[in-house]
Amino acid sequence: MLIPTRDNGYIHPCAGEITPRAVYEQRRAMLRLLAAGAGGAAMAGWAGRVALADQVRRPGRLAPLPGAPSAVPGAVTMEKVTEYQDATTYNNFYEFGTDKSDPARNAHTLKTRPWTVEVEGLVNKPRRFDIDELLKLSAQEERIYRLRCVEGWSMVIPWVGYSLAELIKRVEPQGSAKYVEFVTLADKATMPYVGSRVLDWPYTEGLRLDEAMHPLTLLAFGMYGEVLPNQNGAPVRIVVPWKYGFKSAKSIVKIRFVEKEPGTAWNKAARQEYGFYSNVNPDVDHPRWSQATERRIGEGGLFAKKRKTLLFNGYEAQVGQLYAGMDLRKFY
Repeated sequence: MLIPTRDNGYIHPCAGEITPRAVYEQRRAMLRLLAAGAGGAAMAGWAGRVALADQVRRPGRLAPLPGAPSAVPGAVTMEKVTEYQDATTYNNFYEFGTDKSDPARNAHTLKTRPWTVEVEGLVNKPRRFDIDELLKLSAQEERIYRLRCVEGWSMVIPWVGYSLAELIKRVEPQGSAKYVEFVTLADKATMPYVGSRVLDWPYTEGLRLDEAMHPLTLLAFGMYGEVLPNQNGAPVRIVVPWKYGFKSAKSIVKIRFVEKEPGTAWNKAARQEYGFYSNVNPDVDHPRWSQATERRIGEGGLFAKKRKTLLFNGYEAQVGQLYAGMDLRKFY
């Protein structure tokens, strides 16, 4: 929904003087490849990853949360990363206000400890996870994803987390489970706009089970090498890079496995404008504006040259098979 905006482990004492663990481990791996005579293409890929890692600087504002570079196909785009300041001050989180700058201004009230995530529904092993349990459930990875908002702007963000599938496998979905519903926190005491008429609270989102199991679907705990800022969905959120940003639920408190397609916040608010799938598709316009192009935040403001929007946000090679035989024009 387009709403007018005012816009706008541990810390080493000499952190800047040591090589990140992920980098030196990759260097060792490359030496083994060279010794085995497998240089060439591997060297090019490795060099690109190291160069990309060098451009992602930890801001030093929140607790560190490092992640090793991901080996998941498509998980690391080589595009320029959006500045941390832009990614943390220009975003939608309607529990804290409807202007882009509202979340950064108001989300300091959010309390992220203690925090639990309840997993329930059609699973053999339902349970409540403490946030620290989730942090240790699988190895943290850095995923550098494109983010495309339905409003026509985009970013490139280095997230830290692991594939949601790692959690799903541990709770063992039953054969009748077809969808995964995400329920977010709706606390009027810490979220000043909960209760407003913009949406039906709590904010809910959902995926088909096969979408949720896809390796690119990320359970995220951090960004830019640190824990998530409150305004970006702390302490845990979903990131689905081939869908419009509103599909990636923030500050999750419940994950429910169900048989029927769950209702989602924006679909309930404006069914004719926001569908369940909401895959990025430049050929399917929003009823009130085109989706053919996008404005990259940090590249010249409102007057920046627009770039062409890519089908599935550029992840068609990885996720296109999920929708084989389906009419993409109905996905909005």
